[in-house]
Amino acid sequence: MFSTYQDTLRFLYDNLPMFQRIGAAALKNDLSNTWKLCALLDNPQEKFRSIHVAGTNGKGSTSHMLASVLQSAGYRTGLYTSPHLKEFTERIRINGEEITPDYIIHFVNRLRPAIEELKPSFFEITVVMAFEYFASMRVDVAVIEVGLGGRLDSTNIITPELSVITNIGWDHKDILGDTLQKIASEKAGIIKPRIPVVVSERQNGIDEVFTAKSEETRSPIVFATDEYHCVQREETEKQTLDIYHQNKLILEKLVLPLQGAYQRKNILGVLKSVDVLRELGRKITKQDLLDGLKRVVSQTGLKGRWQILGRKPLKICDTGHNPDGMAEVVNQIRDQSYERLHMVFGVVKDKDVMQVLRLLPEDASYYFCQAKIPRAMDANQLAETARALGRRGIIVPDVNDAIREAERNASPEDMIFIGGSTFVVAEIENL
Repeated sequence: MFSTYQDTLRFLYDNLPMFQRIGAAALKNDLSNTWKLCALLDNPQEKFRSIHVAGTNGKGSTSHMLASVLQSAGYRTGLYTSPHLKEFTERIRINGEEITPDYIIHFVNRLRPAIEELKPSFFEITVVMAFEYFASMRVDVAVIEVGLGGRLDSTNIITPELSVITNIGWDHKDILGDTLQKIASEKAGIIKPRIPVVVSERQNGIDEVFTAKSEETRSPIVFATDEYHCVQREETEKQTLDIYHQNKLILEKLVLPLQGAYQRKNILGVLKSVDVLRELGRKITKQDLLDGLKRVVSQTGLKGRWQILGRKPLKICDTGHNPDGMAEVVNQIRDQSYERLHMVFGVVKDKDVMQVLRLLPEDASYYFCQAKIPRAMDANQLAETARALGRRGIIVPDVNDAIREAERNASPEDMIFIGGSTFVVAEIENL
């Protein structure tokens, strides 16, 4: 029996395969363990209503925004996301409050015999823990973010009231498939019979994957970009959006606390999801919507999305890490005003590192680092690979040492960017 939170976490980390540490070896190719564990707990996933969110990029931000809107509307709202940045408890929240260490200790002690018999993955256990927590705490609704893919993701044993798919891009090709259509098919695996689906954006060659799946399951489907679009106001310092529905202005001068340019795509999926939730009987006023969007960071604790850490020099971090996500980040970096750009950069070795590096500015000063996980690419190897592509800098393996070195070299008019991997951002002190 575990008596302390740290001993409990150590057991989970040391004994269960964990994707964020070791990669694909931690994955199971079916949902049997999740079903078995939930059956032992009298199927908690059937005891609360849910919204399921998948996609390559934007699913975390979308999940947090939807949870915040529902919370502002007065619903007791669960939120399950992964991975965590600083603390395991970030993964499971109710109305923004993280799961308690005592609950985690009790849960693991209760399931330890089954854990030792079934040998589930770390992710399988955390998903089941979230479902049991939401059921026991009697949430009105829970927003559940897919971990990886969709069809075989442990979260995919729920029958939600709404499925949301943000976008499709290149990520985890070794696991999900070597074409965007194959990746989309895995994401489409969350579409359930007769359950409505919102897809955030139309993408050529991919739309038909979702349309075909929804026809097969008789699920009403809508692409948010068919109805909504947004325009950024150029005259403002912060990203300020005018939102149009069927070409009619419905939200004017919306300023999100999430200032990443890529949020312009996510917000459209969120707005259409709210429309569908209203059709399903959820009472969400326009003021609830605005309040939820404007308070998403304070209400849900979202971090690491184009997060400003300081000014003079401008210091920003972002968790974008695959080619599509990094392309969005680099475009936004180019829109900033600065004299010199300093990039504190680290990656994991199972990503398409060459493709990501080619996107990065050649004229930046690089500080190559590595997160303290087995999946991290060695900083020396990263620097050598980058040098071959004309991106040059120094090697400072520790993330925070690299940040301090960048700060020493930066003038007040410069910009420092920290990223390349969620796990690099996770190690930033005082984030």
